[in-house]
Amino acid sequence: MRIQKKIENYWKDRASDYSEAIWKEMESFKKNAWINLIDQYRPAGKPLKVLDIGTGPGFFAMLLSLMGHQVTAIDCTENMIREAKHNTERVDVQVDFHVMDSHNLEFADETFDLILCRNLVWTLRAPMDAYREWHRVLKPKGRLLVFDGNWGLRLHDPEMQRQYEKDKKRAKELGIIDTHDKANMAESDAITKELFLSKVRRPQWDAAALVDCGYDKVFIETDISERVRSEEDKILYRSTPMFMMGAEKK
Repeated sequence: MRIQKKIENYWKDRASDYSEAIWKEMESFKKNAWINLIDQYRPAGKPLKVLDIGTGPGFFAMLLSLMGHQVTAIDCTENMIREAKHNTERVDVQVDFHVMDSHNLEFADETFDLILCRNLVWTLRAPMDAYREWHRVLKPKGRLLVFDGNWGLRLHDPEMQRQYEKDKKRAKELGIIDTHDKANMAESDAITKELFLSKVRRPQWDAAALVDCGYDKVFIETDISERVRSEEDKILYRSTPMFMMGAEKK
């Protein structure tokens, strides 16, 4: 659990930065872009019982609540949950928040119609364990939606590192602000390099893992950047496209 404590200590200090970032999203085209994307792949019916895992400052929690669903949201740090509660109060929605380890959910079997997360799975100490646990709390015909990228692979792939540095340089020349510049990147990279998913190519690994965990009907969009990223984001994160992967429980 040493790595888990390091992960929690790092992310708890990023809460205010991420809260500022999600309000920029809420006030841009991204709000409706994400709503439309989730609506395309979520299970049919309304309202759904939704679990937002790794909610951070509550972006998905706000969106899914505004879409009319019953939302439960978890994060591993108190600071993120505190920010998320404040943000959901600003838009006047009710969300059931918990500080919780995403590998060990404190919910009964077959509780949720939809589980989703964004930029979370890559940070997990044991992603296979988490996928099994999420399968347990999904209802039959419930769906899992994962939005993520190969964020740590550059630390094991010199060509990806070169492309990453090239993107950062171009973004800086164009005056594009990177919120990660506020982070302790040495600490972030040290943690990231240890993580299992920094060493494999995704979503290929995830697709096989989900089948092994008992999920059915796995589906993938390998690059959703055009749908949910701004022009600035496309420059800054050109070498790390965001993918969407989903699966349904039998």
